[in-house]
Amino acid sequence: MKKTKLINRIIIIALFVFYMYALFKVILFKFRWRDTAFLLDQLQKKLGNPDNLMYQLQRGNFIPFKTMLINIQSLSWHDLSNLVGNIAVFIPFGMFLAVFFKNKVIGGFALSLGLSLYLEYLQVIFSLGIFDVDDLILNTSGGLLGLGVIKLYDTVYNKCFKR
Repeated sequence: MKKTKLINRIIIIALFVFYMYALFKVILFKFRWRDTAFLLDQLQKKLGNPDNLMYQLQRGNFIPFKTMLINIQSLSWHDLSNLVGNIAVFIPFGMFLAVFFKNKVIGGFALSLGLSLYLEYLQVIFSLGIFDVDDLILNTSGGLLGLGVIKLYDTVYNKCFKR
C-alpha cells in the first residue's frame, strides 16, 4: 500500500512539473521557443534603460475588467480564446493545489494570484507580452475553479461512496 502511494505521489509531482513547463511555455513564449541569449538580451535592455521598462508598463492594462469588456463586445475567436484560455490554463494549477494542500481555498487563491502575477511580471521584464490585470483575474479564477472542482469531487465521492 505504501509503495502504491509513493508511486502515485511521484506521478503527480511529475505531472505537476510537466504542467508548469507547459504553462510557462504557453503563457510566456506563445508556443515559440526563445533561447537564453534572447532572454538575457531583453533583460539587459530593460535594466540598461529604465525608460524601456516604463514604456512597457505604460502599455499595460491596470483597470480591472477593461480588457474583458472589450473582448466580450467584439467577441472574435481570438478574444473568446483569450478569455476562456486564461481561465482554462490555470484550472489544472488549482487541481494540483487541492491535491498538494488539501483544499485550502485561501492558499489556492494566494498561490494562483502569485503565479499569475509572476508570469505577468516576466512578460514585462522580457518584453514577451504586456501586463494586464484582467489576466490576473482570469488566471486566479481558473485556479480557484480547479480547486473547487476537486473539492466538489471529494465531497460528492465521500457522501456517495464512503459510508
